[in-house]
Amino acid sequence: MKRLLVASLLCAVFLVNLPLQAAAPAAAESTASAAKTGGLPAPKETSAVTQHRVNIDGHAIQYTATAGTLLLYNDKHQPTASVFYIAYTKNGVRDPGTRPVTFAYNGGPGFASALVDIGGFGPRRIVWPTPKDIRTEQPPYRLVNNEHSILKSTDLVFIDAVGTGYSRIVGKGTPKDFYGINGDAAAFAQFIQRYITVNRRWNSPKFLLGESYGTTRSAVLAQNLVGNGIYLNGVILCSTVLDFATLNNTPGNDLPYILYLPSYAAVAWYHHRLDPRPANLPAFVQQVETFAAGEYADALFAGSTLSPPEKQRIAAQLSRYTDLPADLWIKADLRMPLPVFQRQLLADAGMTGRYDARYTAFEMQPLFTLQANSAAGATTTAIWGALSSTLNQYVSGELKYHSDEPYIQSSGTVFKTWNWDYSPPLSALTAGVGSDRSLHRVDNVAPALARAMNNDPGMQLMMNNGYYDMATPFFATEYTLRHMGLPAALQKNVHWYFYPVGHMLYLNPKAFPEVDHNINAFIENASAGG
Repeated sequence: MKRLLVASLLCAVFLVNLPLQAAAPAAAESTASAAKTGGLPAPKETSAVTQHRVNIDGHAIQYTATAGTLLLYNDKHQPTASVFYIAYTKNGVRDPGTRPVTFAYNGGPGFASALVDIGGFGPRRIVWPTPKDIRTEQPPYRLVNNEHSILKSTDLVFIDAVGTGYSRIVGKGTPKDFYGINGDAAAFAQFIQRYITVNRRWNSPKFLLGESYGTTRSAVLAQNLVGNGIYLNGVILCSTVLDFATLNNTPGNDLPYILYLPSYAAVAWYHHRLDPRPANLPAFVQQVETFAAGEYADALFAGSTLSPPEKQRIAAQLSRYTDLPADLWIKADLRMPLPVFQRQLLADAGMTGRYDARYTAFEMQPLFTLQANSAAGATTTAIWGALSSTLNQYVSGELKYHSDEPYIQSSGTVFKTWNWDYSPPLSALTAGVGSDRSLHRVDNVAPALARAMNNDPGMQLMMNNGYYDMATPFFATEYTLRHMGLPAALQKNVHWYFYPVGHMLYLNPKAFPEVDHNINAFIENASAGG
């Protein structure tokens, strides 16, 4: 087999606790207000088309970039939303209608798709600030050709969720139509259906690529698409969260502590806190996983019946794996909250990032029990300036798309109003104890992905996770996918990849060529029926 997350930190699985652009909340709230009072006028669909060239793996690729919008409609064919996208299509293809096309997006909920576009998968990429180099966090920032882009194997369509980027509620649309698990997936499904219709891509091999909450979206979206006859060649999950019970501690739920432990150990390994330091990270992680799922899980299951000597023994082993003192583990009752780990690992040297624990930042409120709301976090602090500035310059400068609206990188309004209610497939098998709401508010979308793969048995699934990601830990992903109810005959369709990176797989320049290479290979094989 390959924490305490308080409710206010849930959005960090996704990226909505990043600082918002000043105009973003006002823009989102005005959109919601206008929708409630009769709707915004529906704009015309627009597009800006430009020509470009990139060298990928030594081969020159001429491509067309299209930045534009498509309208979504309700069942009365009244417009409800204008969705912004950036598409990259390879030129000179004999039959463009059969070239693979990948629909990509980020998470949040409430975050635009810029990170997975110019972050590392599109034909242009940001040169990201490196850990502990404050100078590279300051402008000017560099945007360069991405010599490893997955444009090599697939055309790309990056989609901004409604309420993010330049995507807006219009006409008869309301926030309830889009700001929730079901409405969001339905909107993406309609967008994909419209895109492949307008661009004659019905026969193209089709892929979904989602990051963070985007993986949650992918599970429900895949079931939606397959149910409507739009079969998928593959689903690519990057930094996965499908079952939220694996991440969020509630009284009596010890599972997240078990699933986070290998990530704690990997982060301690990265920061050279272990003595002796194991030579091989994957082998070390495997060892910790075995302990976490065995002796550690048994100890937590024992609860108050665990004997003091056994508790001390487990605490000593936890200390060896994480470098946190055994007495601290005892004080935590063997259940180490994530914010405490982030603070205690490096002591006075700073607090580790959550999305990418390679990054560190000083804590301005060191005596607070939990990280203060004003703290953006180490990873966010490092990359936010580069992302915001570069994207705005890129869209208007290189792609020639101009808008009077602000580009909303993240929307607190979307996240705060998000409807998390969801009834997964087979939810009728519950014991029936409790209200309908408590039974169905499961927030586990893995069964939807299993249903999609069962109904579309040729669909391949690719899981990509970083060892230093403490927002969506890799062991939680492994646990979820091994418990998603996928028929045994389809287990061979699941492919696993792990990297020395954090939540955003492309932030480590030494690792992202391998990430892109593996995704390229996955798309090529799945397109060929391999």
